[in-house]
Amino acid sequence: MLLNPGDKLHIITRQRFENGLRRHFAGEVQTVTEDTVLVKGYSFVFDGISNDFKRREDVRIRIFPLTDSGLIINLIPKETNIDNVTYELSSENYMVVTDGKHFTLDLREFY
Repeated sequence: MLLNPGDKLHIITRQRFENGLRRHFAGEVQTVTEDTVLVKGYSFVFDGISNDFKRREDVRIRIFPLTDSGLIINLIPKETNIDNVTYELSSENYMVVTDGKHFTLDLREFY
């Protein structure tokens, strides 16, 4: 199995339309099968007014199909505290997702 319980993921759902909702998810793998993964964590939705991703405060458990070409799944370090994941502007003024310690992902290619 490529993924295991305890692995941490950052998942981007590709926009299907130009003005479509931009959704991301960061969480910990709870269960995995050959073609699906159950992840517990936080949803992030892009807010066009503040030009930032806003985290939903409630913890969610989501099932993602591993065969969906509309998902970009990034494996993040196990040391990452999912509760601390936020979106920030880098010193070069581009969006990154980070926990401030072990994990920083440049989002320029996914934006």
